[in-house]
Amino acid sequence: MRILSHEIPSAVGQTVTVAGWVHRRRRLAAVSFLILRDRSGLAQIVVKGPQEQLDSLGEETVVEVTGTVAANAQAPGGAEIVEPVITPLTEPAETPPIELWRPTVGAGLPVVLDNAPVALRHPVVRAGWEIAAAALYGFREALNGQGFTEIQTPKIVGTATESGANVFALDYFGGPAYLAQSPQFYKQQLVGVFERVFEVGPVFRAEPHDTVRHLAEYVSLDAEFGFITDHRDVLAVLRSTIAAMLAAVETRAGGALERLGVTVPEIPVDVPVVHFTEALKIAGADPEEPDLAPADERAVGEWALREHGSEFVAVEGYPMVKRPFYTHPQPSDPRWSNSFDLLFRGVELVTGGQRLHRYSEYVAALAVRGESAESPAYSSYLQAFRHGMPPHGGFAIGLERFVARLTKAENVREVTLFPRDLHRLTP
Repeated sequence: MRILSHEIPSAVGQTVTVAGWVHRRRRLAAVSFLILRDRSGLAQIVVKGPQEQLDSLGEETVVEVTGTVAANAQAPGGAEIVEPVITPLTEPAETPPIELWRPTVGAGLPVVLDNAPVALRHPVVRAGWEIAAAALYGFREALNGQGFTEIQTPKIVGTATESGANVFALDYFGGPAYLAQSPQFYKQQLVGVFERVFEVGPVFRAEPHDTVRHLAEYVSLDAEFGFITDHRDVLAVLRSTIAAMLAAVETRAGGALERLGVTVPEIPVDVPVVHFTEALKIAGADPEEPDLAPADERAVGEWALREHGSEFVAVEGYPMVKRPFYTHPQPSDPRWSNSFDLLFRGVELVTGGQRLHRYSEYVAALAVRGESAESPAYSSYLQAFRHGMPPHGGFAIGLERFVARLTKAENVREVTLFPRDLHRLTP
């Protein structure tokens, strides 16, 4: 029976079988070493005698090795396999386009992305998604523990209602359709069914951004829930969810963190919150600005770290003119919204807030935009509100951006398995 490389140290004196990829071969005068890589790490195999077979096994050839485990403080985990019988499971592999055995990635990002099917095997390159997978586990665990129901909503939709100019159009059996920009409308409707819902799924944005923080397709972690008082209830659930994600990364992706030299930050129990107008003052921005520029976000993030020791800060009360029509206004001053952005290390990570929940409010909000609640774009969405919806709200986290900020990656593509952007549709 096959064991994994991380189990070898607990099997000293036993005959074991391991299998994986030839990560590296090292030849000395009297002995050689085969370093085998599997999903759990590296194993050292000592090869004595004739070297012909070892010479024929190029890096990345898949092999099975049976031998005896011996203690050796210099080997990975303090043990190695001796007297091996090596059985190739594939023909000798071709030389990879990237030297996977080196501890660091020598190639530039375009080369890594062009060769992603192989480059992702590098322990440093794959570390980003190991962290993402752990974060997904924490996200689901946190919301399942709070009575949420996981949902899956359509990604092919019939109307483009949010930022309609920035959707991907497609031919749907001869008619127009679009790739969904978010599950927003569906998750709101399903609050009327399950009260608390969340979704992990792709979203698509045809925005002509060519920046280090934007993708045309990314994984969105959405949550929506009912019977709230205002957006601060949403922020409280978001805070506990991110805390669970960070804890899961720490416990489930420790090896990946170590490879990247990353320390997981804490999110405070009381996340600092500033109103949008105060955020503009902190950033030294024009008080008439309707949104925070990237430089403003960085300034507010630096302020939160300096004044509160927090790498997280929430900015609430964004102008209603910059928020979607379904956003609930601030009751004391309807110029501002009951919404927020959560900044992490000076970059917007999450947008969330309270939604409108009365049908009459939607009729009025759409009329302001010169649109009708009876139009095909909104009629099915608003059906739920005709039949009673509780006060509700929610949030959405961009998974790749979360991992990029956590790892301090310079480009979100560094932690995306197969990124899609203005210039990349393959691999």
